Formats: sequence, C-alpha cells, structure tokens
Amino acid sequence: MSTARPRATALASAALALVLTATATACGGSSGDAGSGADAKQSSAGGAALRWTACDAPTAAQGGGRAPGKGWECAKLPVPLDYAKPDGERIDLALIRARALDAKHRIGSLVFNFGGPGGSGVATLPSLADSYAKLRQRYDLVSFDPRGVGESAGVRCQSDKETDAANEIDATPGDDAAVRTYLAANKAYIDACAKNSGKVLPYVDTVSAARDMDRIRASVGDDKLHYFGISYGTELGGVYAHLYPQNVGRAVLDAVVDPTQDPLQGNLAQSRGFQLALDDYEKDCSSRSSPCPGMDDITALLKRLDTQPLPTAQGRRLTQDEAVNGIAAALYTKDTWKYLTAGLEEALQKGTGNTLLLLFDSINGRSPDGHYSNLQPANRAVSCADEEQRYTVDDVKAHLAEFRAASPVFGESAAWSLISCTGWPVKGKTKAPEVGAKGAAPIVVIGNTGDPATPYAGAGRMASALGSGVGVEVTYRGEGHGAYNTGDPCMTRLVDAYLLEGTVPGQGVTCG
Repeated sequence: MSTARPRATALASAALALVLTATATACGGSSGDAGSGADAKQSSAGGAALRWTACDAPTAAQGGGRAPGKGWECAKLPVPLDYAKPDGERIDLALIRARALDAKHRIGSLVFNFGGPGGSGVATLPSLADSYAKLRQRYDLVSFDPRGVGESAGVRCQSDKETDAANEIDATPGDDAAVRTYLAANKAYIDACAKNSGKVLPYVDTVSAARDMDRIRASVGDDKLHYFGISYGTELGGVYAHLYPQNVGRAVLDAVVDPTQDPLQGNLAQSRGFQLALDDYEKDCSSRSSPCPGMDDITALLKRLDTQPLPTAQGRRLTQDEAVNGIAAALYTKDTWKYLTAGLEEALQKGTGNTLLLLFDSINGRSPDGHYSNLQPANRAVSCADEEQRYTVDDVKAHLAEFRAASPVFGESAAWSLISCTGWPVKGKTKAPEVGAKGAAPIVVIGNTGDPATPYAGAGRMASALGSGVGVEVTYRGEGHGAYNTGDPCMTRLVDAYLLEGTVPGQGVTCG
C-alpha cells in the first residue's frame, strides 16, 4: 500500500462500497434559513454565524459527483491558518448539513469525520445519509472538509497525468537502480506539493483540525460537540477530547486508530490486519461452490506483475502495487469481497486488470474521467505534518523481513511506504497523538475484530489512553472496516441508544 501511508486509505468502508458501485454523490439541494436560531449563535470559543445556502456539486478535489437534492445545505467557516496567530491569515472550511427532522426534540448537531486523513466530509456525508436516518431525527447531520482537504484549502501536488505516471513506478524496489528511481519519484512528488501548496503544509496537522472542530461546534450553536469519528476520524476525535475535554458531548469512535503506535508499528500492524482479512476472505470464498483464487495464486500473480503489468480497457497497465492496493480496497467491507473474486479471476484467467484497477482507483480518489481528488495529497500532508519520524532506506531494509512475515501480499509495499515523509518540507509535530481526556464525558470506542485498516487492538488502547471513566470499549465480531455501517442490529441499537438517549453501554459489551 505504498501510494500513501497505510492509514491513509482508511475511509469509511461503506463509502468505498458506494464508490465501487458508482452511486456516491455529494452535497447539494435546497437552501435553508441562514440567520435564525442556532445558526446565528456564537460563543467565546471563536464561533461565527454561518450562512447556509444551496450546495454546488462537489468539485474534482472533493471527488466529483452530483448534488444529492433537497435537504442539504452548505456553508463556509473562516478559521485561522495558523492558530499561533489567531488574528492573522484565514482559510475557509467547507461545511455541509442536513437539518434534524424532529425539530421539537432536536439534540443539536452531530459532526462526522469519515477518515483518511484526506476524505471529504462534504462529499461523503450525503452518500451515507441513509445509514444515519434514525440519528437525523434528532440531530442536524454535519460534516466538513478538514483543512488541507477538498475545498478547505486543499493540498495540491502533481497533475492527474503526473499522478498516473507516478503510479507506474515500482513501489517495492528490488535493486539499487529501482531504489534510486523510487526515491526520485518520492522527491518529485514532495517537490510538487511544496511548490503548489507550500503555504498551507505547516498547518494541516490534526491538532489544528481539532481546533477547527471546536470552531464548528461554536458556530452551529452547540455547547458540546456531539461527534461520530470513523478511522482517522477517531484519532481526530481523541485529539479533540484531549484539547477540549469540557466540550465533549456524546461521541462515538468507530474503527479506531491506535494512538500508541509510531508509523512503523502502525504499518506493520496494518500489514497483519489486511493479511488477516485476506485470509478470512479466502476461507469464505473457498467455502462456496465456485472455485476460488488461492493465496498461492495471488502471490504468483503479484510476482508476475512486478515485471509484467496487465493491460486494461483504459489503456493503462495494472502494476503490482496497483493490484496490491486494489486487493486491499476490496477488504474494507465484506460487501466488496465479490469484486475481489471477480478481479482476481479476471487477472488469472483472462490476463487483464480492469476490475483490480477499478478497485485501486476507488481507494486513491481517481474518477472514471481520469481526475484525482486531493485524497492522497491531503493524506500525505496531514500524516507528514503530524508524524515526527522520518525513515531511511536502511530502516526499511532492516525491517523488510518482518513486514514480509507479517504479510506476503501487503508487507513489502507497507514497509517501503515508510519513506513517504522523508524529505518533506515540514517537520512533524509529535511522535504519537495525545488523546488523554481526563474529565471528558464518556466516549464510546468501537473495535472490529476483523478490521484490516485499523486492527482491533487499537480500540482497547484508545479507550485506555482516553482515561478511566472516559473511554468505553465496545467490540464487534465481524469483517470489514468499522462496525456501525455494517448494519448489525446489536451495534445499531447500542450506538443509537447512546447518541439519542445518552445510554452509555457497559464496558466490554460485544456485538456480532
């Protein structure tokens, strides 16, 4: 998964499924009353009255698509570029909302972050709104493009054509010449980011994004932040709780990033997580009546692709790294396992890579017309602004055997992706995110035992790090990335009871 740091691909699994079936849409619809009630309320935390208007269709940076229609409103919220200079230059955050349907019993706003880092909340929330229909009865559903993402001072790096070319580079270099080519490509990408977005790169860190969320809370008129964070959104939520424990309302963290791991440990854990998910896929596939591609078939295919990319109907070639990422994409939800079977059978039997390339594109923000969203540039920028660690080729080589042992499919590319921030023009801010939130209200922390992108152990560590009486760990025994969007009735009841009624689940409750 060398196109980005592995947690970069941790978008909501349901959103990925929608991308694959070409049904995802983005913000649009009717305008609302921009100046009444909670909209006009401000607070000493720096909130500003928001002017909600009809949404335009999502831009290419947000991922493109159509407006979803009636009921959605968009706004811009100005925030400091640099919180050390609160009266200095400002950037606009792109926001979207759908108002609560039961205004009489409205609780407030429920703010979503769907992960990444780099995912556009403005584009994602409408496409997933049906999953949160019950919550919308009493909450305004709200999301946003975090700083550096989409239309919130989105980071720009290479052109679409340059990005396509970069994806052709061997991401698991096997000799000195290939290593030099890999490093040159990494430098070219970093130089492009610095040239096109150098002004914002120092300020797209997660701490600044958490401060933005408190501005959002104040601007929608809420005394407490009610929050639903998925994947990277759990890290963002944990950092928010650390900074503003007194402002935490009802918060859910689903598909939890382990706050105790450095990038090397995180990449290694993800390699194991994706291998576990692939093994589970294999067991499920082989239990069916139709023949199933086995692990030996997959590893043999990937070995051939290292030197012999497969043709596709697009005229592009499916490379080894694109196939690895395509396989990973299909493991984010059990609903997309069928695409993995189709893609592997196509590659093995027909010698073409159309389906695996589609899967790769879905996780990298490439639309059918060849335009890339800023998902990957934003991911790289946020990760490198956050993480202090910078790794060398010697570091990678020293750990290659460990990564290969963790996963014969995903390990090697995950190891080489450690180079992503080496040479980045901005220093990382911390070795690990601070999420201790003494005094905060209970935060529900959900771990999925089969989660490939945010392995299950991270949930327990997040719950512990949040602090006694704050982190409430809940387990889902299932497959895919995250739990609530699987539709499991037990999980739905548990989360809805907490968010709607304030019923805190028992520590260690298990669903699935």
